[in-house]
Amino acid sequence: MTGLRELQRQRVHEAISTAAITLFLERGFDEVPVTEIAAAAGVSKPTLFKYFPTKEDLVLHRFADHKGEAARELRTRAPGEHPVAALRRHYLDGLAAHDPVTGLNDHPEVLAFHRMVFDTPSLAVRLFHHMTQDEAELTHALAETMDELTAALLAAQVLAAQRVLARRTWAQLAGGRPLAEAEADAVRAAEHAFALLPDTPAAS
Repeated sequence: MTGLRELQRQRVHEAISTAAITLFLERGFDEVPVTEIAAAAGVSKPTLFKYFPTKEDLVLHRFADHKGEAARELRTRAPGEHPVAALRRHYLDGLAAHDPVTGLNDHPEVLAFHRMVFDTPSLAVRLFHHMTQDEAELTHALAETMDELTAALLAAQVLAAQRVLARRTWAQLAGGRPLAEAEADAVRAAEHAFALLPDTPAAS
């Protein structure tokens, strides 16, 4: 019974999410009321808010799998691998996989989704909140191998670099640059960005 209930929850969650993203991309985030999304998903408004506490969560839950990702990658790196090297490798792996979070994905819906997030102030603010949480988690993970100040500064540098890289790559694709060209440029840009970061931890 527990398995069936969880499956039903997943189906409702997906139905609400799909309805919301479809309507948002058609008309814009601010133009679609929550009541319309609930109706399209076949649920009540209170039920919708049980799954997604805010309207912004209807969009940004798609980043949920990446929350705390940098910290997790750091803690599972191979023994002896420097933190920056591990984070660089992970970001390059994301580019190779065309992970949307890197900006290197030219599917029309992905491009439109990112444009909506970047161009909607309330979504941009909420995304910044998520990024602040990621920065705190990465700082804690880095602080396991270096002093707290160095960890905080390095975490901020790494995540800022990734944010700039992803936005730059998305803008190129949104502007019509072919994926292969954008990918080659994204890899070069990532290598340059990570080369600017320290390759050894500072002394405590």
